[in-house]
Amino acid sequence: MQLKNLALASVAATTSLALPATTSIADGTTFALITYKDGELLGNAGVQAALRSLFVNLPSQNATCGDNPDPNFATFYLNDQELNLFGYQRGNQQKIFVDRSGMGMGKIGYITGSEGLGRYWETQGWTLNDNQLLFKGTALQACPNSIDGGWSLWLQGVAKPGYNENCTPVVVTALETPDPIGCFYKN
Repeated sequence: MQLKNLALASVAATTSLALPATTSIADGTTFALITYKDGELLGNAGVQAALRSLFVNLPSQNATCGDNPDPNFATFYLNDQELNLFGYQRGNQQKIFVDRSGMGMGKIGYITGSEGLGRYWETQGWTLNDNQLLFKGTALQACPNSIDGGWSLWLQGVAKPGYNENCTPVVVTALETPDPIGCFYKN
C-alpha cells in the first residue's frame, strides 16, 4: 500500500507543478486530493475517507473496493458544488458535509445513502479554485495525532477544531484520476 501512496504523491508533485493555473477539473470528473503544508506534501499519501471523516496518513482507510484492492486514498468528484466519494455500489452514494456551527467547529465528514443531515451540516459550497479544494471560499486545516497517528482534516476558521491542538493550514489540491477505483468507505 505504501508504494501506491508514494506513487500517487510523486505523480501529484510533478503534475501539480507542470499544470498551468488555468487547468481545471470539470464537474463529474473524478480526482484524488493531495495535502500540502508549507509547500511540501503532508505525509506520503492522498486524502483518505474513514469513520465518517477525512484524514491524511492513516495506515489504512479500510475501504471496500469491489474486486479491487483498497488504494488507501479516496476518490472524489464534484456535482453542483457537492463533494462526493466515488463509489462502486449504486444507491450507497457518500457525500461530504461541513458543520461550521459552534458545536461542529468546522467538522468535515460524510454521510451514506439516504442518511439525513445534521441540523447545521452543509453539503453545497465545495469548489476547486486553481484545483485547490475550498468550501465557500475557505481552505482546510490538518490536525495531528488523530486515529492511528493520522491527521484529521477540518475547515479553517477555528483555532482548535474539535479541541485538537497544533492544527495547521493546508492546501488541498485535486489531481484528476483517469482510471478511478470506486470504493465504499466505512462508517
